[in-house]
Amino acid sequence: MPTALVILAAGQGTRMNSEMPKVLHRIAGAPLIAHAMRAGAAVAPERVVVVTGHGAEQVEEAVAAFDASAICVRQTEQLGTGHAVLQAAPALDGFAGDVIVLYGDTPFIRPETLDAMLAARRSHDIVVLGFEAAEPGGYGRLLMEDDRLVRIVEAKDATPEQLAISFCNSGLLAADAATLTGLLKKVENDNAAGEYYLTDIPALAAAAGLSATAIRAAERETLGIDTRAALARAEALFQAARRAEMLEAGVALTAPETVFFAYDTEIGRDAEVEPNVVFGPGVTVESGARIRAFSHLEGAHVGAGATVGPYARLRPGAELGNGARVGNFVEVKEARIGEGAKVNHLSYIGDATLGEGSNIGAGTITCNYDGVMKHETQIGARAFIGSNTMLVAPVSVGEEAMTASGSVITEDVPAGALALARGTQVNKPGLATKLMARLRAIKAGKKG
Repeated sequence: MPTALVILAAGQGTRMNSEMPKVLHRIAGAPLIAHAMRAGAAVAPERVVVVTGHGAEQVEEAVAAFDASAICVRQTEQLGTGHAVLQAAPALDGFAGDVIVLYGDTPFIRPETLDAMLAARRSHDIVVLGFEAAEPGGYGRLLMEDDRLVRIVEAKDATPEQLAISFCNSGLLAADAATLTGLLKKVENDNAAGEYYLTDIPALAAAAGLSATAIRAAERETLGIDTRAALARAEALFQAARRAEMLEAGVALTAPETVFFAYDTEIGRDAEVEPNVVFGPGVTVESGARIRAFSHLEGAHVGAGATVGPYARLRPGAELGNGARVGNFVEVKEARIGEGAKVNHLSYIGDATLGEGSNIGAGTITCNYDGVMKHETQIGARAFIGSNTMLVAPVSVGEEAMTASGSVITEDVPAGALALARGTQVNKPGLATKLMARLRAIKAGKKG
C-alpha cells in the first residue's frame, strides 16, 4: 500500500518567545522540521505534504533543502489541527493509499513506530499513536475498550475518572487518504476555541461504523517541542542517545558527555574522540582517526588514521586524506589535504590542494581572497613550506619544492625549486643599545 506523509508545520510557537518559526529551531544542527521529515522518510513515502503557516517562506525553504520533491501547502488561518490536515487534501488528489499525519515539532519518532502504525492499519481504519505518560497533565486521554479506540477526550473536558488514565494522545494518526479526508469534512468547531480538531476523528469514525485503535510508543518518541526548555531537553536526549550509539559502534569517547554530534555525524570503528569536540552537520570520520580535544568540525571528511587538533577547526569542504595531520590552531576550509600531509601549527589553509606527504610550516597562510573572489593554491607532493609563508593565490608550488621561512610567494614555484621571497636582513651594530637608552630617557622625562 503506498504511503503519504502530511506534516503539520504551521504553528507560530509563541511559547518559544522567538521571531523564528517553531519548526526551524534546531536540534543537533538540523531544524525540527528536518528531523520530522527524516523520520517519515523511513517509510519511503510516495508523497510528502508539509502544511505551513507562520513564517511559511522560511519553512518552505528548509523543507526544500531537505526534500526538493516535498509539496508545501499553506494554512493561512490557524483554525486547528483538523483544519490544517484538510489543507493538504488537494495535494493528495489522486493518491490512493495510507496517510500518516506527523508534526514538525516532534523530532524523535522512530521508523519502527511508523511501521507499527501502518501494520495496525491492516485491521483498523484509523490508527492513533499513544504513549504512557509519566505525568499525563494536559494531554488528551485515549479511551479504549480492549483494542478499540472509542474517542479522545481533552484534559480540560475529562472527568476525574478519565483524568486518571495515563494512556495519552501523541497527535500522530494514520488512515486511508479518502477515509481521512471524508471524516475531516465532518469535523465541527463547536468548542471554546472555535477550532477544528484532528482528535475528533476517532469518534467520527465510530459513528460512521469504522474501526479505530491506538498503539503505544515510548513517551520520549512523542516529545513535542514548544518551549526553549523543551528544546534544550530534546538536545540533551539526542546527544545522550547518539553518544551511546557511538560507543556501541566501537568509537572511543574519552569523555562522552563533553562531545556533541550533529544529526548526520558518521564515525568509523576504532576512531577516537577526545573531550570537548563539536561536530557540525556533514562530518564523516573514518576508522582509526583521532579527533583531539577542543576541535570543531563541520562539512568535513577525515580519512582513516588521520589526526585533527587539538584546537583545530575544519570548515565545510575540508577533506583530509588517510594519515594526514591537522594540528594546533589550524583552520582548514575548502581544501584537500593529501595522504600523510601535515599542517601542524597555527595555519590557515583555504581553497587549496596539498599533495601527499607535503609539510606546511607554522604560521603559513593561503591568501585566497582578494576582496571579491576566491583563488586556488596548489601544493605538490612532498613539498616543504617554510614557517610563516604567505601563499598569495592563485599560485602553485611544485612537487618536492621548498619555500624559505617568512616568504611571500606570489609566483609559481617549479618542482624541486627553493623559493626565497623576503627582504634582505641588515644589522646595525650598537643601534639597539642607543635606541633603548633614548626611549628610556624620553619615558623618564614624561614622568618628571
